[in-house]
Amino acid sequence: MNRVLLVPDGLDGDRVDAAAARMLGLSRSQLAELIGAGRVLLDGRPVAKSDPVSAGAMLEVDLPEERHGVEVTPSVVEGVRIVHDDADLVVVDKPVGVAAHPTQGWDGPSVVEHLAGAGFRISTSGAPERQGIVQRLDVGTSGLMVVAKSEHAYTLLKRAFRDRTVEKVYHTLVQGHPDPFDGTIDAPIGRHPGNDWKMAVVDGGRHSVTHYRTLEAFVGTTLLEVHLETGRTHQIRVHLQAIRHPCVGDPVYGSDPVLARRLGLERQWLHAVRLGFVHPGTGEPVTFTSSYPDDLQAALDIVAAG
Repeated sequence: MNRVLLVPDGLDGDRVDAAAARMLGLSRSQLAELIGAGRVLLDGRPVAKSDPVSAGAMLEVDLPEERHGVEVTPSVVEGVRIVHDDADLVVVDKPVGVAAHPTQGWDGPSVVEHLAGAGFRISTSGAPERQGIVQRLDVGTSGLMVVAKSEHAYTLLKRAFRDRTVEKVYHTLVQGHPDPFDGTIDAPIGRHPGNDWKMAVVDGGRHSVTHYRTLEAFVGTTLLEVHLETGRTHQIRVHLQAIRHPCVGDPVYGSDPVLARRLGLERQWLHAVRLGFVHPGTGEPVTFTSSYPDDLQAALDIVAAG
């Protein structure tokens, strides 16, 4: 399957293996194999994995044909923290670099594989590689997510996410100062018309609503609290780019790579800090919280110091 991509401004100068990995959601080791096999072209020419890319360049990647089904390999993943565990569900604090579940083209660790490796029995509802998964976080986003362990919990939690009764709260550091400081972004999201590996605000996209409020303003950046009313792919990142205040460390959606390097960031400054819902077993409301990971806290300390 041949994919043709245009390199965005935010990845200008990056190594081709790193740039292609970010655009396609693959690992750098997978890209290295494809490059070694001559299946990656930059402006029509074969590349070495360390070659730099330029904004606007055409990247062609010949991906292997997809296999049917994805194998779940039990494996304890360093950094995954269990926040809560009972007969119905488990709440996980997911680190960056870990997917919610295995997918085609991702050979990195996942929450599902960690739970299997750690001996957790989860719901059998859903596809084999997504059993128990009622919500997902991007590989590059850290924080809280809930996984169903019982079939009853899976059904009720899926319904709660569908009916938008789950409280999903994120903190993000963005470029600039939003005007107004507190607001709502109501704009439809769909596949980017020129790059199907990313999302965008587009006519005819799915209804998407993001609420934000300013927690603290710094020189050139602002720390926001974000509440999701809907849960579209890359919703926060897309909506904040749409109002010209992208998440710091997110060049795919328009951030300044120079700022990210100054702050020591290798991913977007975005963390799922709070998750609240009605417990499917007890019927009582429950809320879980997560503190910032070290890389995000270190970046925040730098901007706070001026």
